[in-house]
Amino acid sequence: MDRLQSFAPVIPDDPRVLIVGSMPGVKSLAEQQYYGNPRNHFWSIMFTLLEEKRVDNYQDKLSMLKRHGIALWDTIGSCYREGSLDVNIQDAEPNDIIGLVQDYPTIKLIGCNGTKAYDIFRKNFSLESFPNVDVVKLPSTSPIPGKYNKNLEEKIEAWKIIIDSNE
Repeated sequence: MDRLQSFAPVIPDDPRVLIVGSMPGVKSLAEQQYYGNPRNHFWSIMFTLLEEKRVDNYQDKLSMLKRHGIALWDTIGSCYREGSLDVNIQDAEPNDIIGLVQDYPTIKLIGCNGTKAYDIFRKNFSLESFPNVDVVKLPSTSPIPGKYNKNLEEKIEAWKIIIDSNE
């Protein structure tokens, strides 16, 4: 089994929100795109919350996030994992989220996309390392049924915090 590598961060000039996932799934890694699985709710949530017209082009999606001050990254820089399930993640090495936030002090909210992203974040970083930043656990946008599953409308409602903090 090969060690998986996450993607480089997507960073606008003055990010106000950083959304972190755990590790891209098999489909996303193959596509080399954040949330590349078309069944994942991430992009639907973003288009709705940002009141933007849906686009299919990945670079256009990233440009939309950047216009709204939203950065993307993952809590895990590399790991071993069979398949796409977070439960199968082994030997996770974290990304340098502290360094990123120090480089971009305009970040005021870190939204962890799902329980695994939040748990990895809390395991590797002290909240005291982010004195001017709110860290929140958001419902996972993954299409994989989980213990705390919400429908799309419930996810959109919970994710509104990224817009409220971004104004």
